[in-house]
Order: sequence, then structure tokens, then C-alpha cells
Amino acid sequence: MPSITLNAHFDGHSIALDEPFELPGNARLLVTVVAPPMDGDRAQWSDLAGSGLALAYGDDEPEYRATDVRRP
Repeated sequence: MPSITLNAHFDGHSIALDEPFELPGNARLLVTVVAPPMDGDRAQWSDLAGSGLALAYGDDEPEYRATDVRRP
């Protein structure tokens, strides 16, 4: 059977597919848990952090090499 990605959710007791799909008995599955969506406040902080990083690393930023880093 070829690999396929199916959307599912955990209802508090078991994992349930979001749409019907015929699975053979004893089918091997890989489960990936994804992070929940950010709430409004976290999303705003994430956007602010991304904007700050974009300003810190502009297009005119020089390329630094490992030999440019000095250790104390």
C-alpha cells in the first residue's frame, strides 16, 4: 500500500480520521502530532519577533564566515 497523509484528530479517547478512508486490518500507521494554532496574542508576538529579525538581517548584511567569530 502506498503512503498517504490523512487528516485526523484526537477526541480525548482515541484518534479519529476526519474523513472516511478504508484501511486494511493491522495497517501500519505513523502518527505526527502538530502544534495547536497560536492564539491571537501569541500570533502577534510571533509577527513582531519576525519583523525584528527581518530588520536585523537586511539584504545589505555582510556574509560572515566561521573565522569571523571571535571567542573570548
